[in-house]
Amino acid sequence: MIEQIQQQKNESSVVTLTPLAAEKIRELLQQENDPNLGLRIFVASGGCSGLQYGMTLDEEQEGDTVISQGDFKVLIDEMSLDYVNGSEIDYVDSLMGAGFTVNNPNAVTTCSCGHSFRTASGGGEPRGCACSR
Repeated sequence: MIEQIQQQKNESSVVTLTPLAAEKIRELLQQENDPNLGLRIFVASGGCSGLQYGMTLDEEQEGDTVISQGDFKVLIDEMSLDYVNGSEIDYVDSLMGAGFTVNNPNAVTTCSCGHSFRTASGGGEPRGCACSR
């Protein structure tokens, strides 16, 4: 029992969501109307800094870290976990556009558009990205 509580505590501190991000995720999940879906946060090689964030609605896979957010769950695969650990996910709606942003304490450099990053331990190969900044 204590081990399960500790595991839940550790998983909930992996990533946090702002209230606005959680609200937007609920809207997206409600549109899909599939109770098996959650928000998958992942990291892939690419972008001008070497790594880029990705988010999609997906079902839980073996090996995922599952973070319960009450009425929905956040899913993170094993490889991405180290890269996003401690991050805060927000949703921004401004004149420049709307979308999710990641405040990642592990990122030592980021692309000017904020879609790609590099950590101190590296990973990925830098390449051009779609941002025009």
